Amino acid sequence: MGNDGVENQGRRRFLTATTAVVGAVGAGFVAVPFIKSWNPSAKAKLAGAPITADISALAEGTRMVLEWRGQPIWIVKRSKAILDALPQLDARLRDPKSGNADQQPTYVLKGDYHFRSIKPEISVLVGLCTHLGCSPEMKAEIKPEPFDPEWKGGYFCPCHKSRFDMSGRVFDGVPAPINLLVPPHHYESDTSIVIGVDPKGAA
Repeated sequence: MGNDGVENQGRRRFLTATTAVVGAVGAGFVAVPFIKSWNPSAKAKLAGAPITADISALAEGTRMVLEWRGQPIWIVKRSKAILDALPQLDARLRDPKSGNADQQPTYVLKGDYHFRSIKPEISVLVGLCTHLGCSPEMKAEIKPEPFDPEWKGGYFCPCHKSRFDMSGRVFDGVPAPINLLVPPHHYESDTSIVIGVDPKGAA
């Protein structure tokens, strides 16, 4: 399959999953702070063109926010402590192994499924709660929180109290029905990431 076919496959999978969460994008999206390392034209945005970001300055525990297809894309550099904590959460999650294929490309599960990423330390997610499309807050520190005394880091949606871990996996017993989505993406180099196109040869 050529690269165009791979790209189209990733976009189709992504569009299928995003249908459920785009309705309330406007309300949640305006509150997200932007770090725009590359700003495509309005025409390119409407066409869903891929965007490229330089992540060389992304520090551990921080988040870069981009816009792709009118949605916020979160790129987060996770610490070793966060990665070590992720396997401890499976029993508290609705879908710990990300079994719903529409939630993410298959290649982000080929390593350790807890990470949902190509590179363990770098997480790439669509920053919209899968309940009503609000934008969750990042609570990346491992410390007790008012909404969870055993918090291991993750995302908390103040609108209706949905919670997700630092891989975007949804907790059990919250309104959000599925994990946060992972968009198609690949790395051009160790410091350059492309959102909107699957890796060459990805199934």
